[in-house]
Amino acid sequence: MTGYTEILYDVDDPSAVITFNRPDQMNGMTETMDREVKHAIAAAVADPRVVAIVLTGAGKGFCTGADMSLLAGSAAGDVDLEQLVQFPLTYSFLHAVPKPIISVVNGATAGMGLAIMTNSDLRFASDEASFTTVFARRGLIAEMGLSWSLPRLIGLGPALDLLLSSRKVAAPEALSLKLVDRVWPAAELLAQAKAYVKAMADSVAPRSMAVIKAQVYRDMTTSLDDAEKHAIARMYESFRQGDMKEGVSSFLERRPPAFARLRGALES
Repeated sequence: MTGYTEILYDVDDPSAVITFNRPDQMNGMTETMDREVKHAIAAAVADPRVVAIVLTGAGKGFCTGADMSLLAGSAAGDVDLEQLVQFPLTYSFLHAVPKPIISVVNGATAGMGLAIMTNSDLRFASDEASFTTVFARRGLIAEMGLSWSLPRLIGLGPALDLLLSSRKVAAPEALSLKLVDRVWPAAELLAQAKAYVKAMADSVAPRSMAVIKAQVYRDMTTSLDDAEKHAIARMYESFRQGDMKEGVSSFLERRPPAFARLRGALES
């Protein structure tokens, strides 16, 4: 893919910023945007300059779900419903991306946009952002695994509240619900997110982050005993990595660490 038409992609070492770029449609997701986002994420994973990947939106919206023209077409019978179901697929694959994914929610987010956000590793929001599941108001169900991800993120009762009522939540309440991890003024949001990534790049090992991320998502569906045994195996692997030597040496020498950047998928 030589050029993007519905997203922007920018690498500002150590961040890769992927911007949903259909502001006049509140960044409603299309098949083209879906393909471009996934292509850009793969490019960021392969780029050793990139320590973390930021997802954000242009204009007043983060992503307000699937493009409403597609849903309107399906309601009128003008769209093949099987084809429509095939396009959104899922964004749970973000859990398997070896670099941190941070949703930087600049404005309104709904439906599929909320699913993308909840499948990200961290969620930073503008004080002007708003959030809604919206599905029940469109005669739909909890799509894209939100019935799995939302209760794990904010708890069963709050998740059912947001899913059943489809009510709109402003940024302060989203923070209190733990739906987002940080809230900043709109003018500072992207700079603060990049500063967060820079701090990670300056102090922690990208390989360690990749292993820890994989551990957390794996262990959400396993037993404590299994998680401990798996951790011991990965700990022994870490002893053989150069990052451990650098981490200990930099501490003893009282200097910043110089950890190797990650290129592509994690190798044991």
